[in-house]
Amino acid sequence: MTSPRFSVDRERCIGAGMCAMTAPDVFDQDPDDGLVLLLHTTPPASQQTAARMAAGVCPSGAITLQDPDTDPS
Repeated sequence: MTSPRFSVDRERCIGAGMCAMTAPDVFDQDPDDGLVLLLHTTPPASQQTAARMAAGVCPSGAITLQDPDTDPS
């Protein structure tokens, strides 16, 4: 099983902070502009569920999940 990779689009981010509240070990907010900061592109297994949830609750869709186990590419 290969670990999923996360990426963020700071230009798309609206600074809602849902990601940082849902998965604080994976995502944070920039103290200057409030936009998403990705702390781990490939979080450890213990943080993957929270990171997936954070991607799902992002209101602007700024978080992308690339899961090698399910992506056909």
